[in-house]
Amino acid sequence: MLDVILGADALRAPLTGIGRYAYELALRLERHEDVSRVRYFSLGRWLDNPLEGLGAKSTEDVAESGIAIAERKTLRTRLAKSPFMVRMYGKVTPTLFGWRLRGNQNAIYHSPNYIVPPFPGRTLSTVLDLSHILCPQFHPPARVDYLNMTLGPSLARTDHVIAISETVRQEIVERGLMPAGRVTAIHLAADAAFRPHDRQMLEPAMQALGLQAGQYALFVGTVEPRKNVERLVQAYGLLPMDLRRECPLVIAGGQGWNSESVHVRMARAQDEGWLRYMAFVDQRWLPALYAGARLMAYPSLYEGFGLPIIEAMASGTPVLTSTTSCMPEVAGGAARLVDPHDVEAIAHALLECLDDEAWRAGARAQGLQRAARLSWDRCAEETIQVYKHLA
Repeated sequence: MLDVILGADALRAPLTGIGRYAYELALRLERHEDVSRVRYFSLGRWLDNPLEGLGAKSTEDVAESGIAIAERKTLRTRLAKSPFMVRMYGKVTPTLFGWRLRGNQNAIYHSPNYIVPPFPGRTLSTVLDLSHILCPQFHPPARVDYLNMTLGPSLARTDHVIAISETVRQEIVERGLMPAGRVTAIHLAADAAFRPHDRQMLEPAMQALGLQAGQYALFVGTVEPRKNVERLVQAYGLLPMDLRRECPLVIAGGQGWNSESVHVRMARAQDEGWLRYMAFVDQRWLPALYAGARLMAYPSLYEGFGLPIIEAMASGTPVLTSTTSCMPEVAGGAARLVDPHDVEAIAHALLECLDDEAWRAGARAQGLQRAARLSWDRCAEETIQVYKHLA
């Protein structure tokens, strides 16, 4: 039987991509027959039940719960903007956290978010991507400094690594960060709330959001340089005005780092009547927002996995995404791929995808098949097999 300690830093509302991964994994560890107990450790503290704190008991409950609230600015998020404080945090916390984890040599410690503290037992880290190494310009300097300072020592005390795509696994091995035999690729999945909706199911969300089903293209994600939103908006602006106004671009996501210029461009497009920006979407409307879109446009420059791709596919929404990074791997042949650096190519692909009903029907069927092959149950089961190997 397995005794698991799960790093729970990301298990807080609202659930980000990392938080969603940790949450779905924790739910399944709690009820798995091979796991004797699960304990949670976050920022040097033991947590009794962080899942209960989120107010959701199952994946179905997540869509109906009140977890999609505006994120609170904590002391930690404020300190994260200071390079000096980040360096101090990276130097002091390993010793402190290691002391609080002492006496657990028979357990397995799993960090779903890169960093493993000193630990007397077996250790496992999930590395979501290497963007801080491959494209540091996409992050605030303090975050890059922190990961450059802490990831190497963390991997030195890590017995095995989970990469969330084969692309990331190869990046880890090629850069000599971990031997190939100690890195396993395990794909993420879409929540069960993301599924096709009929007109009746879509209507409440469409009314609440002021949209018409099938009459908008969608991007979901933080507005930041890595997501390539500026080129997406530029490309959409090259489409015929009649099409843009009939089928506006909806961008749903918070304002991220270094995004001032794209917000200016988005505001201009919104004034012209062909773009809608939603800084926040209530969690209960998000599945319908996906399912009601004519197209999911996700030309990101770099991803470790790209959850919105699979969430859209699971919702029955055709996907346009990038030829770069892990996007072709995740799409699995079920999406239209485009060079994310080429604005004219993005515009051409957008026009074809929005106009071609036959392509959209085929992409919808292929996407549903692809999403069905990726489940959180499978993700958890493959993770537990890694635990067994370590034990």
